[in-house]
Amino acid sequence: MAITSNNDGQEDLIYSAPLQYDDVDSDYEITTPDAIPQVLDLDLRGIQIRLDRETLVNLPESLLIAMFPKGLVLGKHEEEEEDEDDGEAVMVTHVDFDAACLQYVLKYYTEAQKRKQDDDKESIYATTSAAQYYPSLMNKQPIIVLREELEYFCVVSCPSTINQIKLAAGEYLKSHSQVFAALQKNIARENNVAEQHLIDMLCDAGFSREDTWGYRELEPNRTCIASMSLVTLKIAGPDNHLATAQKLLLFWRKPARKCWWDGNTVEIGDKSIRLWARRTWTLELALI
Repeated sequence: MAITSNNDGQEDLIYSAPLQYDDVDSDYEITTPDAIPQVLDLDLRGIQIRLDRETLVNLPESLLIAMFPKGLVLGKHEEEEEDEDDGEAVMVTHVDFDAACLQYVLKYYTEAQKRKQDDDKESIYATTSAAQYYPSLMNKQPIIVLREELEYFCVVSCPSTINQIKLAAGEYLKSHSQVFAALQKNIARENNVAEQHLIDMLCDAGFSREDTWGYRELEPNRTCIASMSLVTLKIAGPDNHLATAQKLLLFWRKPARKCWWDGNTVEIGDKSIRLWARRTWTLELALI
């Protein structure tokens, strides 16, 4: 599903991935030999995280793709160091992904579930046509997931210092942490109505125009910054909140992507460099 501008000829603003899924009961027990185990022991760049299967399958699609770009490949059994006498073996799956990002999502999920327990309002989906096709949505907490992957490129006159400049440029971009700042500049430059509509829709749904990324870090050994923000979908208030919430339901299990470039001349240290950035946004709705 694509969000588009009302103007004729305007290109689609954000494109949805073609993958579609049937509604699956989370209580369904997988019994095939290569099934995901009930508990996974993950090693994320040296940090150990134990994750149960239900939590794993409920993670945002965009996060799972980033964590397991080639699919989930279970690790080998390793003996736990704390219990050498018993020699109990655990299956450790090594994942080349920042544990801080996963911890941010898990913390937000926990807090959202606590808020939901304190809120006795009927789910928005109980009154939509989706309820008859996906009855499991009735008691879910909807969360907007926005992820950005920023790849940057430096144009310098002195190649001998390129590595230091790349690191400094990465820190410079990381420090500019407002979610909508770069897109707002692009709107001002090109007067793109569809992009403005996207910001307005996300702010109606729960974001603030001054929000900063919940997670934002440089990727090791890459000129890339990964960012992520989660916001609980807002359904109370003016009628437009409910209409916006129903639109965002279209992004459940159907992540949508938008990519654009921007270039600026910036001062890094005592040098003036041309800095190009390719930003890819992924928008989806998660239900927990």
